[in-house]
Amino acid sequence: MAQIVTFGCRINAFESEAMAEKLKAYDHLIVVNTCAVTSEAERQCRQMVRKLKKEHPNSKIIVTGCSAQVHPESFLNMKEVDLVLGNAQKPEIEKYVIQLGQERLQTSDIMQNQDIDPYMITGFEGRQKAFVQIQQGCNHRCTYCIVPYARGKNRSSSIEKVVEQVKILCTQGLKKICLTGIDLCSYEYGLAKLCQKLLEEVKDLEELSLGSLDPAAIEDDFIKLLAKKKKISPHLHLSIQSGDNLILKRMGRRHTREQVIKLCQKIKEVRIDATFGADFICGFPTETIEAFENTCKLVDEAGIDQLHVFPYSQRQGTPAAKMVQIDMAERRRRAKILRLKRGRNND
Repeated sequence: MAQIVTFGCRINAFESEAMAEKLKAYDHLIVVNTCAVTSEAERQCRQMVRKLKKEHPNSKIIVTGCSAQVHPESFLNMKEVDLVLGNAQKPEIEKYVIQLGQERLQTSDIMQNQDIDPYMITGFEGRQKAFVQIQQGCNHRCTYCIVPYARGKNRSSSIEKVVEQVKILCTQGLKKICLTGIDLCSYEYGLAKLCQKLLEEVKDLEELSLGSLDPAAIEDDFIKLLAKKKKISPHLHLSIQSGDNLILKRMGRRHTREQVIKLCQKIKEVRIDATFGADFICGFPTETIEAFENTCKLVDEAGIDQLHVFPYSQRQGTPAAKMVQIDMAERRRRAKILRLKRGRNND
């Protein structure tokens, strides 16, 4: 059975499970499913490739995922890598495994990809909770974010397909499900409608949780459903990124700090047990000390319990990379301060 090594998000975790099932018949094969959200994540991916080749010198190594999509040359230049595979090629990975030893690079223009892999996974190795992909890609352009260039345009699985996938997993004993996507709130058939359908049709479902949510796009119908359906997890993770309105505007975010506070209050009114997690970027270009302090204040004002904190990572090809940069040591200093407010280490 092929070995799959996964970096990054829950979408990658779901896709890795699909690849593992598809490659059950292959030995001496390693697939590294990469992340490109920060330069540090990409460095760790390359480091892992070298480590794996040293430990398994007779195995073939395929590198895929977001880093392989946006920076394929960084892996093509590594003697340890046998094949670099783009995100659009993941669904047909078996075809490329058969062709190993021919073309070392198999990528395409991800913006032209309109598909989501129809494959239904049958389990989730080593997990009590399963991730289910409902959506791919993003049509927004936050100025710091490389992900749309790695994942392409917004596209969604049908409600019927998601229900079928969840039913399959529940029959295997995986009755806690987390819906995930690159831009979950842009699920085109309605996130609340999907949740309602799942809770109606999958009787064995014990808990339904959600991946990262855009504060600007959480609709009233979802909040109403959250109030009524206790099987929906009361823990919500928000993609906030900053607590300063000017920085949010320069980031290309669509919410304000006031809207975040109001949203959290609104949810707390209907679900007293609600808790909130959030992503924050420290040291975004032009962020002043005052702007950073506004982020620290927002954590308390919105009642955020868990923080995923990242020092800003300059991503080539994004608008923010052309802005005046803050010294990396200062970015890390601010990230450390914010983490002390009950955050997680996300260097």
